[in-house]
Amino acid sequence: MRPARPEAAGTEPAAGAGRPPPILVATRSPHKLRELRELLRPARAELVDLDGLGIADDADETGATFRANAAIKARAYARRSGLPTIADDSGLEVDALGGGPGVRTRRFAGESATDPENNAKLLAALAGVPAAERGARYVCVLALALPGPVGPRGGLPTVLVRGTCRGRIALAPRGSGGFGYDPIFEPAAQPPGGRTLGEYTAAEKHAISHRARAARRMVPRLAALGF
Repeated sequence: MRPARPEAAGTEPAAGAGRPPPILVATRSPHKLRELRELLRPARAELVDLDGLGIADDADETGATFRANAAIKARAYARRSGLPTIADDSGLEVDALGGGPGVRTRRFAGESATDPENNAKLLAALAGVPAAERGARYVCVLALALPGPVGPRGGLPTVLVRGTCRGRIALAPRGSGGFGYDPIFEPAAQPPGGRTLGEYTAAEKHAISHRARAARRMVPRLAALGF
């Protein structure tokens, strides 16, 4: 596959414009793209997604951890696009499920499962489990891969950062905000039966979420690279 041209995203290339190239976000989720645009806000580059660059194929997420999958996606799409690439791999680790669904969070109820289907399966798996034993955490790993010369082990230079948000799984969905498991995730600051992330405003969520915490660690890395 030929590298996608930055012009395909509706932005000017760095040459002649005095600006860095766009940063590719390795996602097709408008929710993730919107959140990362709000959280990262690079001063000198635009964040674009896979569909915006016309990249149709998917990277094989064969890693056993969020860190491994984030790195796989970032490096694969940096090679394909020729652009600096940020990949997010995130999900939910539930204590009562031994850390599951983990890397299968998005596909917990099946490869094409919807958010409500995933939520319903998780609630069914925890049926009868008391609030004190419904502990969970959201985890996000952001990887930034830079195209160009490979590193000493043959891979593209990659920066990885991690953020977590502790809480518990609610007894039933509440709220229509956010996405994924937000309607059934009560942050640790809430009492059992308190507000879920689905009932938080975007600003409230950005103050505590796993993705926001990872993004805050990525922002200075981007700035140091001139973005």
